[in-house]
Amino acid sequence: MENQLSEILDNILGLLLLEGSYEVEETEEGFSVSIETKDAGRLIGARGESLDALQQLINQIMSQRSKGTLPSKEGKDQFKRVVLDVASWRKQKEEELIKNAQDFGKQVLESGQSMELAPSPAWQRRIIHMTVSQMPGLSSESAGEGRDRHIVIKVKSENEKVKSEEN
Repeated sequence: MENQLSEILDNILGLLLLEGSYEVEETEEGFSVSIETKDAGRLIGARGESLDALQQLINQIMSQRSKGTLPSKEGKDQFKRVVLDVASWRKQKEEELIKNAQDFGKQVLESGQSMELAPSPAWQRRIIHMTVSQMPGLSSESAGEGRDRHIVIKVKSENEKVKSEEN
């Protein structure tokens, strides 16, 4: 699988006429690919949209190629998700999202008022949800559809507090 991923990366980066290097690391969850190039901005795009699109494309190609492989012992196919990072942009964005979610959570607790965040991609909403879920007295939910999908952070209701204490 790692060889297939390297072949796909070589082809796509070559077609984009990008010079640079990449490193592939296999984890339990999938593959983590760190790309270093002088033209990182072109690969990342506005708000990471080009990077997200490239990652989706690579995952679709990998998924198609893995359909012909034998299933694992658990009966699942051997497809592993690929996460791309260019010039550590995604890692820095994740750290920024965690800090912002903590700050927004504190504001919600202090004011008692719900807060609607700006629309964001699914992977960013997931990080915010996970961060807020670790903050006592707060909950979060996604609202809206498509490009307008965003997070609402709010103080937990009494019913939510009882349910979380039972778990």
